Amino acid sequence: MNSIHFFLLSLVLLNITTVINGGMTSKYVRQALPSIEMSLETFPPSSGHNVPEQVHLTQGDHDGRAMIVSWVTPLNLAGTNVVTYWIAGNSSDVKPAKKKAHGSTSSYRFYDYTSGFLHHATIKGLEYDTKYIYEVGTAKSVRQFHFTTPPKVGPDVPYTFGIIGDLGQTYASNETLYHYMSNPKGQAVLFAGDLSYADDQPNHDQRKWDTWGRFMEPCAAYQPFIFAAGNHEIDFAPEIGEPHAFKPYMHRYPNSYKSSGSISPLWYSVRRGPAHIIILSSYSAYGKYTPQYLWLEQELKNVNREETPWLIVIVHSPWYNSNNYHYMEGESMRIAFESWLVSSKVDLVLAGHVHAYERSERFSNIKYNITNGLSTPVKDLNAPMYITIGDGGNIEGIANSYTDPQPSYSAYREASFGHALLEIKNKTHALYTWHRNQDNEPVAADSIMLYNRYNLQTDE
Repeated sequence: MNSIHFFLLSLVLLNITTVINGGMTSKYVRQALPSIEMSLETFPPSSGHNVPEQVHLTQGDHDGRAMIVSWVTPLNLAGTNVVTYWIAGNSSDVKPAKKKAHGSTSSYRFYDYTSGFLHHATIKGLEYDTKYIYEVGTAKSVRQFHFTTPPKVGPDVPYTFGIIGDLGQTYASNETLYHYMSNPKGQAVLFAGDLSYADDQPNHDQRKWDTWGRFMEPCAAYQPFIFAAGNHEIDFAPEIGEPHAFKPYMHRYPNSYKSSGSISPLWYSVRRGPAHIIILSSYSAYGKYTPQYLWLEQELKNVNREETPWLIVIVHSPWYNSNNYHYMEGESMRIAFESWLVSSKVDLVLAGHVHAYERSERFSNIKYNITNGLSTPVKDLNAPMYITIGDGGNIEGIANSYTDPQPSYSAYREASFGHALLEIKNKTHALYTWHRNQDNEPVAADSIMLYNRYNLQTDE
């Protein structure tokens, strides 16, 4: 599609968004009751001898030529830490060249729980834009899955991300996940934190990490999830003898943080197709001279917008939030980093934490100092658009108390569950849509054509 077609499409979408969604608090009302948790029995362990389960993927290097495959087995037998993989062929007459990658194996204890054996194997040297078949397990317990690698990093390669946050494992969570899966466009998921909500159970019931892994497998075994850690991943419980934060999360969900020069898996970056994605930790130190602060300062300098024009940041606690729930909890991180993101012309900042949906205008609040009193957000075409997507459907229910009146920086907000899609078309245009869970169907309730801050600095 040429630039004229994109321009006309953007005009149509802009008109729809301005008329329907501009500065609106949606009148759609979801019943404000706790979401019903799916029971442990909903996702039982796999039957059979030492069958791999909880299979999931994440990017295994900085540029998309590696994949980390993770899975769990009840026993640590010979060969259970090996993944076999090959390029999917079009002809059954040609025998595929199969390769193997050996993974690390670990387990952990938490209070009265002992995990299964957690295997993480990194497949390296993959070809871009290629479908691979992979298998885990041995003998009769072998299970087969597949994934497709991203296109080579470049400015004009189309790519579509799903966006989900605060999912949990309720019946509403199930709607959200399967609504996303029903759309074939999604190629990888940007996940804004709060995964299993095991810490909402007595003694941080670690079995809920297992059931969440089984719940997610039909999606996460076939496309990579790029995770930020939320407050429900902290699992800090010294009262039951568990003083080490993020212990279950970091055992179960590794990433390629070292490839981006980070010293911690809680903040890192990846490049995927046309996008450079920076993940920050809302619950790790980020004050001046801390490791996260120093890493982000350098990371923003490393971004090459000629290669990856779309610059996306993921945090958990939102910096701009007009909901009374968790109001201003992200303020100190905003003060620390917002000016950097504005000067770097970040396109999008994704957050979760608040269990509702909100999209901002392009505003900034970076002119304040101790003497001038300038502390009001103002329109700024260099600023990111902020998305709060903590509406996955978790056990804590909907956050349905918004501030009134709606602030000027808030473009659209709705107390509903759902997910979003970001369809990057080229180096200048990306279609963003948010899909509400309504009447068992995903309804596109908010949409806007985004203009890239580096290549087309125009007001949407």
